[in-house]
Amino acid sequence: MSTFLHQRPLHNVLSDPYPLSPRSPSSNPKPSSIFNKTTLLIFLSLLAILGVLFPWAGAPIALFVGPRISESRWRGYTLAEAVSSVARNGSVIVCAVSQPYLPFLNNWLISIVRQGHHEKVLVIAEDYATLYKVNERWPGHAVLVPPAPDAQTAHKFGSQGFFNFTSRRPRHLLQILELGYSVMYNDVDMVWLADPFPYLRGEHDVYFMDDMTAVKPLNHSHDLPPPGKKGRTYICSCMIYMRPTNGAKLVMKKWIEELQAQPWSKAKKANDQPAFNWALNRTAGQVDLYLLPQVAFPTGGLFFKNQTWVQETRGRHVIIHNNYITGFEKKIKRFHDFGLWLVDDHALESPLGRL
Repeated sequence: MSTFLHQRPLHNVLSDPYPLSPRSPSSNPKPSSIFNKTTLLIFLSLLAILGVLFPWAGAPIALFVGPRISESRWRGYTLAEAVSSVARNGSVIVCAVSQPYLPFLNNWLISIVRQGHHEKVLVIAEDYATLYKVNERWPGHAVLVPPAPDAQTAHKFGSQGFFNFTSRRPRHLLQILELGYSVMYNDVDMVWLADPFPYLRGEHDVYFMDDMTAVKPLNHSHDLPPPGKKGRTYICSCMIYMRPTNGAKLVMKKWIEELQAQPWSKAKKANDQPAFNWALNRTAGQVDLYLLPQVAFPTGGLFFKNQTWVQETRGRHVIIHNNYITGFEKKIKRFHDFGLWLVDDHALESPLGRL
């Protein structure tokens, strides 16, 4: 009997005018009829009904009625449906997230909420746990494009799992472009300090940021920089904005081709960024490309390591990328050190709340 009491929801116990109490040694040894088979069946039936009427109910109901209806709904949610639902003025902001990166997603979202652009955010979940968690808190803002990568190997930079995870990105972006939407992609280890959309000037096909740490003049060229020592540019694939033009689609197709031509191996631990640069280099004459201003979109190797430059350009920074460092704990600590880890004190500003 005490086991059953432990499983009863607390609010039921408090509202019961005749709560059950443990039987003393002097009590009648005859078992109470309240726990007979009929009562138990009625109890389970009520739980099943609640599971249908309230699909967001907690785990105790799910244990009796199986997978929640909400989960089966999101499992069939398509990228086309998701983009159509969240897009605003023909554009959508996209990130790709697996479960270990959920704190970074929340941190990034808080910064976007402050700029008023969060409603057009779409989270491409790379595992079902992320899909269900985001849609539970923020219905319709997460989608999973099958098949999901192996959740256990998709997080370590330089691993084959990480390559498999990131190499899916251009396919997602190409599909969104082919649906007729403009799309901004961000890594979630970024923070918005200002609204980036005023910087997306003109009608260019693809906008991107430099990943070099060398300081550029404030009036630097917006053309694709010249190739470096490896014969290609060093543009970051972390922040991309594209209009649904033939030029932008061509870059995504070339990116996919380059990833296929340079697969991951133990000898050559490839990632998606070199392939993106080769795609830009090989389409430069056919596509209208635009390099975003360094002062507004600095790489982490500049912003976090050149404090003289940061002070000289204070007030002009728009999106900060926490790269040039690896490891969850190291990234979080650096965000903490620079006052950019918002989750601890401002989680309620996120549409996901506290995770």
